[in-house]
Amino acid sequence: MISMAMARELKEAGLAWQPAQGDRFALPDRDLDDRVFVINDMATIIEMFQGMPAVTFHGTPEWASDYIFLGEAVWLPEEGQLRERLHAILVNERPPVYDLVFMDGVFTCRFEWRGESLAFRAQAAADAYAAALLCVLQAV
Repeated sequence: MISMAMARELKEAGLAWQPAQGDRFALPDRDLDDRVFVINDMATIIEMFQGMPAVTFHGTPEWASDYIFLGEAVWLPEEGQLRERLHAILVNERPPVYDLVFMDGVFTCRFEWRGESLAFRAQAAADAYAAALLCVLQAV
């Protein structure tokens, strides 16, 4: 899982979140920074509240929050979700070529974008994809 700092950077760079079953998210700046929540139709769902999408909590969580607005949450996308988002941007390249290489204990996400060869290295595949996605989102 990517760090909260990287997730915040992706959000600030414009990574849009359409919440789905199984998605992970955090609630920063609420003394819950070390907690990760999961969208689950049994306890946490997305509803409209005051005309805005909100994550609503059902049941009896010990901290008893009724809802939070989606904009207050920080999505913690997984490797596959990051790869899909990167692919969606790179598909406009001709051809959209990118790969993930694991060598000497490090993952490297490599691709051609806007005529440049780019590479992003990290200890985890998700972090390499996140860095690559952040780069292209900031440039768009």
